Amino acid sequence: MRSWAAETARVHLASLPRRWEHTRGVVRRAEKVSGAVDDPDLLVAAAWLHDVGYAPHLVRTDFHPVDGAEFLAKQGVSVRLCALVAHHSCACIEARNRGLAIEWADERTALRDALWWADMTTTPTGDITDVCDRIEEVLERYGLDHVVARSVTEASEELLGAATRTERLIADRTHV
Repeated sequence: MRSWAAETARVHLASLPRRWEHTRGVVRRAEKVSGAVDDPDLLVAAAWLHDVGYAPHLVRTDFHPVDGAEFLAKQGVSVRLCALVAHHSCACIEARNRGLAIEWADERTALRDALWWADMTTTPTGDITDVCDRIEEVLERYGLDHVVARSVTEASEELLGAATRTERLIADRTHV
């Protein structure tokens, strides 16, 4: 699954250099924590595919988590992978703010938290950051009145919670 996900992401995102670098950085972060979740391959696959909905030819709703999940569903991937992509980084809040529904359930597991952590601790250029700095970067990039900035602000407590839980998982694994 990892190799298919990596190739699919490359095909659809390599023409978007900044998005591709971010995706590769998210994968590196996901690999760091993959041994602490129930399905390491699924986590890494979700990291590869979390932003596939940004590919211009896949845009339908203009909201990349939903567009990516819909594309993946048409490819016949698991419902769980579609849900992880659809809900990455608390996308349900932005979906609601855009008047969109997400048809997949948010699983609220350590794996889901790890994907959110990987995304929210990776800069747009693929470097490592912390969640607070990443949230600040999003607010600066979009401006406080933009739906993305408003949604990230509203989601910040959930994002910080997922990051805290994931960092505990990492710490617990290093102390074993």
